[in-house]
Amino acid sequence: MRLLSSISLATAVLLAGARAHAQGLRENPEYLKPPVMAEEAAVIAAVDERSPTPDEVKFFENEVRPTLITHCYSCHSRTAATVKGALRIDTRDAIRKGGRSGPAVVPGDVDSSLLIRAVRYHDPDLEMPPDGKISDEEIATLEKWVAMGAPDPREEKPVASTKPGDASPGTAHRWSKDDIAKGKTEHWAYRPVAAAPVPAVSDPAWSKSAIDAFVFAKLDEKGLTPAAPADKRTLLRRASFDITGLPPSETDLRAFEGDGSPDAFAKAVDRMLASPAFGERWGRHWLDVARYAESSGKESNIFYPHAWRYRDYVIGSFNEDKPFDRFLTEQLAGDLMPAASDADRAEQMIATGYLAVGTKSHNARGKPQFQMDLADEQLDATTQGMLGLTVACARCHDHKFDPITQKDYYAVAGIFLSTDTRYGTFDSQGNNHPSSLNALPKDAGLPLGPTMRPDLRSLLATATSRAKQEAAKAQETIDQARTARQKGEALPPNLQAQIVRARATLGAQRNLESVTARFDAEGKPTEGNLLAMGAVDRDRALNARVLDRGELDKPGETVHRGFVELLSQGDEPTIAKGSGRLELAQWIASADNPLTARVWANRVWLHLLGQPIVPTPDNFGMSGVKPTNLPLLDHLATRLVANGWSTKKLIREIVLSRAYAMSSDFDAKNAEIDPEVQYFWRMPKKRLEAEAIRDAMLSAAGILVFKPKTGSPVAFTEGGIRGPAQERMLSLVTGDGDNNRSVYLPILRDRVHESLEVFDFPEPSFVTGMRDATNVPTQALYLMNSAELTRIADMFAMRVMGSGGKEIERINAAFELAFGRKPTSSEALACKQFIDDFRAAAGKDGRNLNAGSGQNQGQAQGRGRGAAAQRGESEKLNLRERARQRLEAARNPGAAPARTVSGEQMVWSALCQALFLSGEFRTLD
Repeated sequence: MRLLSSISLATAVLLAGARAHAQGLRENPEYLKPPVMAEEAAVIAAVDERSPTPDEVKFFENEVRPTLITHCYSCHSRTAATVKGALRIDTRDAIRKGGRSGPAVVPGDVDSSLLIRAVRYHDPDLEMPPDGKISDEEIATLEKWVAMGAPDPREEKPVASTKPGDASPGTAHRWSKDDIAKGKTEHWAYRPVAAAPVPAVSDPAWSKSAIDAFVFAKLDEKGLTPAAPADKRTLLRRASFDITGLPPSETDLRAFEGDGSPDAFAKAVDRMLASPAFGERWGRHWLDVARYAESSGKESNIFYPHAWRYRDYVIGSFNEDKPFDRFLTEQLAGDLMPAASDADRAEQMIATGYLAVGTKSHNARGKPQFQMDLADEQLDATTQGMLGLTVACARCHDHKFDPITQKDYYAVAGIFLSTDTRYGTFDSQGNNHPSSLNALPKDAGLPLGPTMRPDLRSLLATATSRAKQEAAKAQETIDQARTARQKGEALPPNLQAQIVRARATLGAQRNLESVTARFDAEGKPTEGNLLAMGAVDRDRALNARVLDRGELDKPGETVHRGFVELLSQGDEPTIAKGSGRLELAQWIASADNPLTARVWANRVWLHLLGQPIVPTPDNFGMSGVKPTNLPLLDHLATRLVANGWSTKKLIREIVLSRAYAMSSDFDAKNAEIDPEVQYFWRMPKKRLEAEAIRDAMLSAAGILVFKPKTGSPVAFTEGGIRGPAQERMLSLVTGDGDNNRSVYLPILRDRVHESLEVFDFPEPSFVTGMRDATNVPTQALYLMNSAELTRIADMFAMRVMGSGGKEIERINAAFELAFGRKPTSSEALACKQFIDDFRAAAGKDGRNLNAGSGQNQGQAQGRGRGAAAQRGESEKLNLRERARQRLEAARNPGAAPARTVSGEQMVWSALCQALFLSGEFRTLD
């Protein structure tokens, strides 16, 4: 716990290393590319030879292969009339072997890969394709692929068909009817859910429920013994974070410890499930799956100011325990379902935001390509998120692993191509595909949105005034060009560039006018905010044509809108009219669908036990990993359906099981048999997610706002995230200084809030069923150096100081607030020594810690680095303090100057921050 000197030393070492690295890079650009030693070559080759993971295969098939086919195969594939430069890139081995100029890709080395150098157009002697540079987005995709190690599932020879004559040499593999029939019976996930009988076990007394029996049966089978029960404080803290995402209060902990009734834990669980915090916690789990964000991402990254309504719909649905089958149906086809009232109608329209919040290439040229890519993104999110199936891999060819055909893909794609997706953007530079929004009923009782702060109103007024002046000039330029064209005159050489700038200016004006119309002069939201992202049917339904290799200019036969044959039972409804979204939703949400209940039950188990039963929660297909306990999974899926698709009831059954209540104690014998704890012989230790970490810090500080936040700061924006004005607006809506729960922080693609990103917040462009949980230096650096964390630690210190005048009383309070327990005697002694060290170091240059000077406050902002004071860096400390004051002034214009932090508060703030840095604070036992 003596963190003062160790933090200073660690920081100094890191800074020294960074300076040395930067100096080396300036003096030698090859500094970043150390030579590959002989003994390393075998390791690199081994990495290169590994099979790509399912996620890597998906990325290649969806993002990389279409680009290669469209721009490269005509000259560099087996089917090319002449293979240019002896280079083929249509198989994994060929692209690595390369042609006359060498390997086309060097896995992991972007700059050394000839393919990347060619498409960048930086070398006049190496520019491909020769007929014009590909888009920046496509280049970025190829760069990302090579940086990943260029994972590539393509083989030199096509996969042989099991049906003679189904595929000829040189053609893609095709699944036959027999293949599909075999898939339905041979792969576990495509067989109907079967409720297995509760197994007999060697110790029946251990089981409190059928769940325990299924778990114990697997332990018996593997020769494992279950861990002892967790103590009451550990169990309540675990359940509180798992169910609400918040730590239990000291009052709740003491009440639970003092309640000796057999149903004490059940009563506590019921209170948590009834709390509004439940929906905020579990709604965030679904938002990961729904790839929720408030901007489009990709090259334009356009704001989605109305996305927050979908977020609130998800949170509300979990709080009311909406049946999961209806929850899915509303998100795919809420607009097509009957509604009993305006409130229901509005809710169902908002629900279809699931289809609208995904990524989009707004600057893509050509509407057909944009619509096809949009339908592909929706199809992928739907099948992977709800079914755990990678149907999108069949866009260019039959699925490589599962018997899913291209016809299946285009049957489902036709449903989304027949859907009008309304995401709400204006025609402007970088946005070639504008869209409207869904108007919501005025009598639905919905909130209009957040109120705009004075500083934002001032910025908006200034920008609007300037935009009006510039828009008038821009219109003159466009009128000039129109007149010249009407007269048949040649346009001046520089006029085209002026037109582009003029279009951007007019687009910016429309964006600003839209914001102005949605808020009155006082910044209050108007009825102009009663809009939502979502979907409706097009006037005319479309049946898609199978595209050879996914290319628009190679259409094949037309496929009627329908479902995936592999999961069909033969009694599905025929889509006679409309898009077919309602029929698709009902097919997915059916109790007879073999995947839907299994996928959600697996996700619920994952969030409660720390590991899923199916280790690949987004891929139940043949390239995924088999379940570790299929009878248990099917039992959970059966219980989910039997209880009316109630998520709360399923959670309650799991949390009240003996399996959930086990301790996380390590056992060497068990670990030798099952080191990954796949069979749940103990509770796996769980690193808290980013939101839970931030919320727990706010809770410890006593400043967490429990009331749900109305709207999002992104509601005050329109247009793309680029340019000085947009960047200024972005800096004012990022969420620093916000004490609401983290689920309400704005989620912008490529601009995720630092407190979330550093702790493995998922990439919001993809379906994410299971987050990463890393432990890396950047996390500790953030906790040590973030101004936002300093603010929270200061408030935590004030709360601790108010708990009593004695040091031991304050130390006890700090531990109870941070960890839900009192410190041990050795921990209390270490904390006291930490405090003494801090005071001694800060006092060596003659300062009085109780003076509350700006210098001392700056010292606290330096994370208790008393060494700085010892070195006499008082001027730096003053600069740090002034920087903080400027930050506060920028955040709250016209507010009082930044408060002065007393010397005593600095001491306790440093200790509180040290507790935040501990592994125990971020880990559940």
